This record gives sequence, C-alpha cells and structure tokens, in this order.
Amino acid sequence: MNPVVIIPARMASTRLPGKPLADIHGKPMIAWMIALANAAKAGPVLVAAAEPEVAAAARAAGAEVAMTDPDLPSGSDRVHAALQSFDPSGRFDVVVNLQGDMPTMRAGDVARALAALRGEADIATLVSPSSDPADRDNPNVVKVIRAANGRCLAFTRAAAPWGEGPIERHVGIYVYRRDALARFVAAPPSPLELREKLEQLRALEMGMSIYADAIDDFPKGVDSPADLDAARQVLAAR
Repeated sequence: MNPVVIIPARMASTRLPGKPLADIHGKPMIAWMIALANAAKAGPVLVAAAEPEVAAAARAAGAEVAMTDPDLPSGSDRVHAALQSFDPSGRFDVVVNLQGDMPTMRAGDVARALAALRGEADIATLVSPSSDPADRDNPNVVKVIRAANGRCLAFTRAAAPWGEGPIERHVGIYVYRRDALARFVAAPPSPLELREKLEQLRALEMGMSIYADAIDDFPKGVDSPADLDAARQVLAAR
C-alpha cells in the first residue's frame, strides 16, 4: 500500500461555525489534526480546504493543501477532489479520510484503520465498544454490526444489535482503496443513506465490503461548543 492522509476541513458548520480554526490550547483544531496525522506516519498529509483561512492555517502547521469547492456535498467528495488535484497520476493507491474534527484521536488509531484494509476490503474503518445505555439509545451515536471476521454488516442510528450486551460505536475515519473511493463518489446517494443520513450505507448498498477493527477509546468528534470544551479537557490531561 502507498497511502496518503487527507483531512477535509471547511468553515461552514451549523452548530460550530469556523470549527477548523477553533482554538485548543493556543492552536487551531486543524493544526491538532495535522500533528496527529504526521505522528501516524501513514504517508503525506494533505488538507482539503474549502476556504483560504483554513488553507493558511494548514500550511502554517506544515501540511500540503488542495483547495476544494465549498459546495461539494460531503467530506468524501472533498477528499476525492483533493486527491485528484494532488496526485493526478495515481501514485497513491490508498486514501485515509481523517476527519478534521477529531483532535482526541490517537496516532495509533490511524494505523489500526489502515491495518483493517485487508483481503477483499474496499473500505476500512474503526469501532469502539460501549455498554452505556445512553449510547445505545442516542441516535447521534452510530452503531455498527460486524461479522466475526470484522466485516461490517450494517450501520444504524437505532439501538442495535437487539438484546443485552455492548454495542460498537462507529469511529469516523475511513480508509479507501483509491478505485473504491472513485466508484463511491460517482454513485448517487442511496435510499438507506438518505433515510439514516449515513453515507457509508451507500457503499454497502453498492456491494462494497467494509471492514473494521476495534479500539478501546472513543475519539468523539467536535460538533458543538460543549464538545470543544470536552476535547480541550482531554488534550490538557494528556
């Protein structure tokens, strides 16, 4: 594999406008994500930036930058557009889509996601177990149902699987084979994707295989001011 790490980042966030530049102990969030990506040593780090101020902050933190259309519909579309701009010759055959709002993720988590891209997998990701009933019942916590070999059978916002026992929460990182990413963004949103607002369901409906490995800690994304304060506390403790 010859991977590249791409971090999609844009200023337009409904609940936390200007999120990539949100201050965390004197550094913008995008700088924390770039440092995390560099520490993972998973290939060159590229930021797919939708605005000049994000691009400037990313370059100041030592990342390459590809400017992308702010009207692209998803992070996956921005990652694909940045990849085409950065590497038109196809030198990189694996793409790590590292979300720009998960500063509490660890560098080792990126390596785990890469390792999950094995065998027949088109896409790899991560899960984290939880026995908290609040997570099971929370539609903002995406649940994953996996086979014993790690293949993902379903993603849902509903309480799943049925019955007692832990759930597995989806961790928002994706590792794509390059041709799988191209097929994915070329396809229209699928019925289940639109119903659950989970784009990974499009890949499953297309017949793609998604595999996941488990990690203990859950690096929650920053989607609100409260999430930002929580991330600051976690990173201060480290």
